[in-house]
Amino acid sequence: MARTPTSRGAAPKSPSATPSSTQADTYRGNAGELQQQAGGKHPVLTTQQGIPVADNQNSLRSSPRGPGLLEDFILREKITHFDHERIPERIVHARGSAAHGFFELTHSLKRYTTAKVLTEIGVQTPVFTRFSTVAGGAGSVDTPRDVRGFAVKFYTPEGNWDLVGNNIPVFFIQDAMKFPDLVHAVKMEPDRGFPQAASAHDTFWDFVSLMPETMHMVMWQMSDRTIPRSLRTMEGFGIHSFRLLNAAGESTFVKFHWRPKLGIQSTVWDEALKLQAADNDFHRRDLFESIEAGDFPEWELSVQLFTEEDAERFPFDHLDPTKLIPEELVPLQPIGRMVLNRWPDNFFAETEQVAYCPANVPPGIDFSNDPLLQGRLFSYLDTQLSRLGGPNFAQIPINAPKCPFHNMQRDGHMQMQVPKGRVNYEPSSLQSDTPRASQAQGFRHFAQADDGVKGRVRPESFADHYSQARMFFRSQSPLEQAHLASALVFELSKVTTVHVREAVVGHLQHVDADLAQRVANGLGMQALPPAPQTAEPVQDLALSPALRIIDRMKPTLQGRCIGILVADGSNGTSVANLRKALEKVGASVKIVSPKVGGALLKDGTLLPADGQLAGTPSVVFDAVASVLSPDMGAALAKEAAAVDWFRDAFGHLKAIAACKGTRAILAAGGIEPDTGVVDPADAQGFIAAAQTRQWDREPKVRTLA
Repeated sequence: MARTPTSRGAAPKSPSATPSSTQADTYRGNAGELQQQAGGKHPVLTTQQGIPVADNQNSLRSSPRGPGLLEDFILREKITHFDHERIPERIVHARGSAAHGFFELTHSLKRYTTAKVLTEIGVQTPVFTRFSTVAGGAGSVDTPRDVRGFAVKFYTPEGNWDLVGNNIPVFFIQDAMKFPDLVHAVKMEPDRGFPQAASAHDTFWDFVSLMPETMHMVMWQMSDRTIPRSLRTMEGFGIHSFRLLNAAGESTFVKFHWRPKLGIQSTVWDEALKLQAADNDFHRRDLFESIEAGDFPEWELSVQLFTEEDAERFPFDHLDPTKLIPEELVPLQPIGRMVLNRWPDNFFAETEQVAYCPANVPPGIDFSNDPLLQGRLFSYLDTQLSRLGGPNFAQIPINAPKCPFHNMQRDGHMQMQVPKGRVNYEPSSLQSDTPRASQAQGFRHFAQADDGVKGRVRPESFADHYSQARMFFRSQSPLEQAHLASALVFELSKVTTVHVREAVVGHLQHVDADLAQRVANGLGMQALPPAPQTAEPVQDLALSPALRIIDRMKPTLQGRCIGILVADGSNGTSVANLRKALEKVGASVKIVSPKVGGALLKDGTLLPADGQLAGTPSVVFDAVASVLSPDMGAALAKEAAAVDWFRDAFGHLKAIAACKGTRAILAAGGIEPDTGVVDPADAQGFIAAAQTRQWDREPKVRTLA
């Protein structure tokens, strides 16, 4: 059901801009009333100056769907304090890896924008791209269940453009006012300092249970999207709607999407857990090694373009950052590619000191009134002032634009430039070479009419929290639905507060009744808890198969790594033939042996090893093979590391090429070979099996919700 402009953008009827009773129930009541039900008397929330706060859920806006206002001292104090909580590590996205590269435009958007980076075909614009986990500190691991940051700095001829997003197209909250609360809830609990880099604890799920707007993002978070196999196999999203402005000043909304050339790949949950033990730096090492090998990671940049009139016909509000636009509704248009081809020379100087800010956009790109985006435009700069020591952080080489830049900003902490001349103000008449503003070339904002009364309100079009969560879950394949349900059971099993578990399952009933029942069964609930009242009826939106992963995995070994286990007495010809066949189709191959020095082959030659068996578990490979003599196979069947090597590969649904000598190890691990277990002599059969996971095997190796 499309919303009319009146129902979507109408100003509140009261001069005090008080939300309607429906809005109040949705945006204050869900949190406030549930807290009252928990019992106890609560003191009035105030600012640090002791000023009572009337609404801690909504930032001040010029109208329900209008831009945020600078006079919002409550928001500014809250976010300013949050941004300065930790020095110098990033508060979120602390654990990151990055690389240099270029962006090349293949299809011009000159009809929609004046930004040269989006209009000049064939030009290679330098970029620096940083990937990160969100919740953990800089010393945490690469592979927890977590959202991944996906931030690209374009060094355009018109200044830096920072497209700062995630590998998920939506977010937990609708308003930047709630960002400090979200992060406080998901971070380590303050009275005990754990868990690190994990959402499976009481405070996070307590927040979720009281904020139904999180439900769509929770579906994504509990899906396989948040346990990616590699940084090279993640999608990226700009999340918010932005505007493109053409030479005539006309506006078109745009959403940005990055699609990996290698396709999307994820791990299974047990595999993600074991990767944390096998290699804390698994994603970082993979990115480094792929660039070192010349196998450069690549993504396609696509856009969704739509007008204000198009947006009015959507059955949701595109300014709500908890909503996405299904590509079946607005198709993706590929416009360019990004290639990462150079590792940073120094991790601290570049990866750690790089500073992104969504407010950095060249002329021809502008912002929407998305209230989360509006807060981010302020928050990032404020954070960088704290992290990087003052206002001159843009002079750090990794942050400096590569085009000419001129301004009147002077002095300050760590000023590295030596400005010359008498004039440091504008306008002036004392020097002929001082910079001046330019109406012709300068940045222009879209002239948008404002139709409301300012107040701490959200539009009624933001009130539907469950329809897209339902769409996402029901769009998944049955196996992905089972993974998602199992993830919810795992996370909520770590929550010790019973009423929090019950409240979350209550919300799940609005997403999908079967999902709620599966999770309740997994938690041992005797009956389903009551579902909360909804502010808006839940819609059955058209399903979006594009939201799946398994169906869209590319059948390829390009960019994947295969481990071959050898030992003394192995047949060197068999190893060489298998390796040649795998490398011919783009796979990288690593040799593993019981000793790091390698193995003495049957013909007496020494085959060097890339890793020792006990320290190179199969979890770090996409598929495994072995060429062993019967004697060595029998000996290794008594070694736990060898048995686990195959048992984990089998349990993680990977293809296995096992020679006759290996069968004793498979038997010791209780492995009954299936179609995904082949003889290494059948190289083509192994290649075909290794191009995907053996999904039919999963019900045989684990119980899913």
